Amino acid sequence: MADPVLKEQRSDEAQPIQGRARYEDDIYAWALEQAMLLRSGRLDAVDAEHVAEELESLGRSEFTKLRSCLRVLVMHMLKWDRQPEHRTPSWFFSIREQRRRYHDILADNPSLKPRRDEALRRCYPDAVDWASDETHLAPDEFPRSCPYTWDDLLERPFDLDSVKK
Repeated sequence: MADPVLKEQRSDEAQPIQGRARYEDDIYAWALEQAMLLRSGRLDAVDAEHVAEELESLGRSEFTKLRSCLRVLVMHMLKWDRQPEHRTPSWFFSIREQRRRYHDILADNPSLKPRRDEALRRCYPDAVDWASDETHLAPDEFPRSCPYTWDDLLERPFDLDSVKK
């Protein structure tokens, strides 16, 4: 049976491909179809508006990943600094993992580096809320703005020997 995506009715006016996936109904099938259309050079059949929308969304999601890893990193650093008596190995390992994720995100998306201050500024209130929830300290017991420099965030040493055993 022939692939319905490849069958296109020809006339003077462009007609839709028979059996095409609709963006609104099945984004997975739609995305695969759009990729096939682009690769085959059939730009006239591409759903350009929705493709552009999805590309913009993809870019936003990379920025969101950056904010997310910074939020977790900062939250664990705040907990580490505010409650040394409650330190656990998981805090240490989370800090290390979020640093790796940060570097991976920027390696894959170097154009995000100029936005890292914005990402940190935007994630900090959430990091404080999360740290407050987990430490049972009031949010106002944490600094109003992020107390960490980029060197602190990415290079400050943490000693696993200082954790509660």
